[in-house]
Amino acid sequence: MGKSGSVVLLTGGSSGIGAETARMLAAAGYKVYAGSRRGILAPECPTSDNLIPVVLDVNSQQSVSKVVADILAKEGHIDAVVCNAGNGIAGAVEQTSVDEAKYQFETCFFGAHRVIREVLPAMRAQKYGRIVTISSVAANVPIPYQTFYSSAKAAVLIYTKALSLEVKGFGIQCCSILPGDTKTGFTAARKVTEQSGNPGSVYYETLKKSVGRMEHDEQNGMPAGKIASAIVRQLGRRRMAATVTPRADYKAINFLVRILPTRLMLWIVGKLYA
Repeated sequence: MGKSGSVVLLTGGSSGIGAETARMLAAAGYKVYAGSRRGILAPECPTSDNLIPVVLDVNSQQSVSKVVADILAKEGHIDAVVCNAGNGIAGAVEQTSVDEAKYQFETCFFGAHRVIREVLPAMRAQKYGRIVTISSVAANVPIPYQTFYSSAKAAVLIYTKALSLEVKGFGIQCCSILPGDTKTGFTAARKVTEQSGNPGSVYYETLKKSVGRMEHDEQNGMPAGKIASAIVRQLGRRRMAATVTPRADYKAINFLVRILPTRLMLWIVGKLYA
């Protein structure tokens, strides 16, 4: 993918992985439209003609349609989209309402679908496009008390793989990035479901221990720049990989999950998080 003149639409671009990706892509010569609900750039992102903040709420079809139409009107093309916007909830399955579960899927899964669906006609017409989604190692490793996060990220992963089969004939490539524990503001933004957060809940103590372990791992995890570098590398390749898991230990985890008997894999995860 040529960098100079290439237009990238990035969601969740105001902090964490998104902010680092926006900064790196702009520095590499891409023209980046960094979408976020507030339409601002992170402090670490320098002012640049190549880096343009836009107000984008992936949970609103009207917002998504307007941003994509505005970019196409101005640039004439969108060469790549990076679907990074996401959220997280924690809670026992029994104590997670349908509305709370929908909250998890709305941004992570349906938000990505809204953006991808909106850019596909233009990419088909130009016979070229790159689509990058952010899944997670949790898509392959079922995390207790974050069941709906794991489920949403698994849905994103399968969606991206299936989509790649549908659009390959139009010159469009798809890649899903699977981060492991990463140090970002995502940890502090995680919500606990109403019933699970009640100290009287039968799950309260085990949930607190499980999520506490996860949050410790996240805050001691890899920097957001590690994930951003993986995204930039894929967009710069002639042919993107179908999936990318940054860092060797997380690649090993994904490999072990595939080859270990399910009962053994669940026992190991339970020892860590349950």
